[in-house]
Amino acid sequence: MHRRLVILGPPGGGKGTLASRLAEHLGVPHISTGDMLRLEVAHASALGSRAQAFMNAGELVPDEIVVEITTRRLAEPDAADGWILDGFPRELSQAQALEDQLGPEAVVVLQVPDDEVFIRIAGRRTCPSGHVYNVRRSPPKTPGVCDIDGLPLQQREDASEEVVEERLATYKRETTPVLDYYDGKGLLHRVDGTGDPDQVYERVLSELESS
Repeated sequence: MHRRLVILGPPGGGKGTLASRLAEHLGVPHISTGDMLRLEVAHASALGSRAQAFMNAGELVPDEIVVEITTRRLAEPDAADGWILDGFPRELSQAQALEDQLGPEAVVVLQVPDDEVFIRIAGRRTCPSGHVYNVRRSPPKTPGVCDIDGLPLQQREDASEEVVEERLATYKRETTPVLDYYDGKGLLHRVDGTGDPDQVYERVLSELESS
């Protein structure tokens, strides 16, 4: 099976869960630009400070920041035999920059309806210990309070309905040319991203193994 894969999809589309499982299956690193950027923000690095304002507003982080952090990661020894890129490239210029290195062998885009994205993201709540709930799908017994720790639940700054709407609009506007680019190369695989993670994983495996 392919060992250099790009996983694309809307915010909250399940890219990270899928990429982690595929990376474990193939024995290659799962590289998430979102996780790397959040780590830079948490460490208050110069790069993280530049990225934070864009992330909180639901806007895409500028190309030069994303490309820099991703290409730096792809150059590490553990990525020499393959990788799973999660959410990158999200703009055509990023896709073209990736081709300057060793490009993907296949690109999977998870297709998830907008209303499902809103339920997944805007409904998500977490406690400081990391326990996750969804007010629509898996609410806590006491509203706003973690069942396990009794701690107040929080919503990420970039998860309000207004910001989710902007994130979706930005995704569609910026990523459609990327999908067209990879479709033209014969690398794009469109997969239904609804249902539980096991179902999505099996769909993707079946799609990639038959290609």
